[in-house]
Amino acid sequence: MSNDAAESGPTAVPPLRLADIASRARVSEATVSRVINGKAGVSAATRHAVLSALEVMGYEPPQRRRQRAAPLIGLIIPELDNPIFPAIAQAVERVLSKHGYTPLLCTQYPGGATEDDLVELLVEHGVAGILFVSGRHADTTASHERYRRLIERRMPFVLVNGYVEGISAPFISPDDALAARLAVHHLADLGHERIGLAVGQARYVPAVRKVEGFTAALRDRLGTADPQEFVEHSMYGFEGGRAVAAKLLDKGCTGIVCASDLMALGVIAEARARGLSVPAEVSVVGYDDSPLMAYTDPPLTTIRQPVAAMGAAAVRALLEEIGGGTAPHSEFVFAPELVVRASTGAGPRRSRPA
Repeated sequence: MSNDAAESGPTAVPPLRLADIASRARVSEATVSRVINGKAGVSAATRHAVLSALEVMGYEPPQRRRQRAAPLIGLIIPELDNPIFPAIAQAVERVLSKHGYTPLLCTQYPGGATEDDLVELLVEHGVAGILFVSGRHADTTASHERYRRLIERRMPFVLVNGYVEGISAPFISPDDALAARLAVHHLADLGHERIGLAVGQARYVPAVRKVEGFTAALRDRLGTADPQEFVEHSMYGFEGGRAVAAKLLDKGCTGIVCASDLMALGVIAEARARGLSVPAEVSVVGYDDSPLMAYTDPPLTTIRQPVAAMGAAAVRALLEEIGGGTAPHSEFVFAPELVVRASTGAGPRRSRPA
């Protein structure tokens, strides 16, 4: 090749140096390295500055390449002890896989990583979007700035089972108030006149809505003067169910509506510990219809969450956001279903001879 040809050929592009990127973003080279390699310890503002500099200079971070090659969706759920959450995760995974995405599952538990920690981890792994299930958005006392920061970072997300006024995002929820009403009407139809509610902590949106539906149903259907008297709050779990069952049974309740299936199993255990038969003397209604509830002793009457429909709707909304569209930034509410099994039976009124 002649010298003239060599001179007229394409000019080699010099390699991009950390120093150049650091100078443009006005940070240290070490900070640039941390951002490129997806390391923690960098503020959101600094990370954004570095990524902006990389984009302007034509560099694609490794996590973005991974995202394009094998797109990931973050899925943050509470602990896995409650079988309803693995069921939701499985429903989400089935729909995501049909669209070529893979969920990156993160769980929260006492003493473990916070929701903010998990969000940063997912962002560093290059997820295309995040699904939150029963997260801090369900807690009326929590700060919700984390979601506003995600909006500022243009990270698509969908919030499941909870609602926050003023957050512009799609929300997916079961109709908790309707669930409580269905349970009360079922027990009232069986002849129960003293019905209690075993529900989770009062600061959570699903608990608030269940209490609203329950108290309205007691007033409307049974004419209960002070329905709040028959509401007991505790943890969502077996031991929480036992604890509130003791209080409700002491108040003479013959029918108990529970905010989770695990609570319902705790209520049944407490009733039996007192020598009471389920359902002959105490009727119990659960909530979720989580796996295996048809095989408990007795098989549990419960309110079924529409898990498959909610999971599909959440994924559709998130993928629309990821694709550049805008899913309606409002709450989609799904109707639950009463599933009657053997843990509910005739109440005292029906048991008395005519």
